[in-house]
Amino acid sequence: QVQLVESGGGLVQAGGSRRLSCAASRSIFSISTMGWYRQAPGKQREFVATITSVENTNYADSVKGRFTISRDNAKNTVYLQMYSLKPEDTAVYYCNARNSGPGYTNNYWGQGTQVTVSS
Repeated sequence: QVQLVESGGGLVQAGGSRRLSCAASRSIFSISTMGWYRQAPGKQREFVATITSVENTNYADSVKGRFTISRDNAKNTVYLQMYSLKPEDTAVYYCNARNSGPGYTNNYWGQGTQVTVSS
């Protein structure tokens, strides 16, 4: 089990930047994949970015080149640095931890943090 707590959301103007943090309740060193997802009003939750335990990263096309995901295993924290924010980035951002093994996958989610980008 792992509890995840996101922080860093808020109101930001278009073109601005914001850094989200996701603090885990235990070591994330062995967690295979940490990620960020988001859900805008009236839309499905969508993938934003992931980072593996060996720090391979993957990004949605919509944020590639603007967002950077990173992890600090010593602080049990994952970050999402967002630059050049657009109104369409407005959403609740959720942190995810996923561990997979033979025949199982465990997914854990945080409670989300709201990011609102004003035009």
